[in-house]
Amino acid sequence: MSVKELLIENAKQGKVLTHKCTSCGHLHLSTVYYCEKCGSKGFENEILEGTGTIATYTIITVAPAGFEKYTPYAFVVLHLDNSDLRISGFMANIAIPEDLPVGTKAKITDFDEHRGIIIEKQ
Repeated sequence: MSVKELLIENAKQGKVLTHKCTSCGHLHLSTVYYCEKCGSKGFENEILEGTGTIATYTIITVAPAGFEKYTPYAFVVLHLDNSDLRISGFMANIAIPEDLPVGTKAKITDFDEHRGIIIEKQ
């Protein structure tokens, strides 16, 4: 199974595929080729729970072509619990900043081929 397929399968289960450096143990998202800490090319897969807090987001009220039916929505950055990692995703039904204060607990719930990683409030 490819890294992309593993990433998608884990997201569908509310989890995040990461790469742990086999030299220094530093965690990375699964899209890196070299450890940002020590430069090693050796990694092993590590699965994290897809829970965390909203670090930042952008509310989309005028959607690009093909996304009109989802408007309004937010493109969010989720700071994963128990790590320094952040991952981005799609959150539906966010129209105004009061709908999603920074620091809100959230979780990955699915993966959609059009919207990518789906995140929902906990």
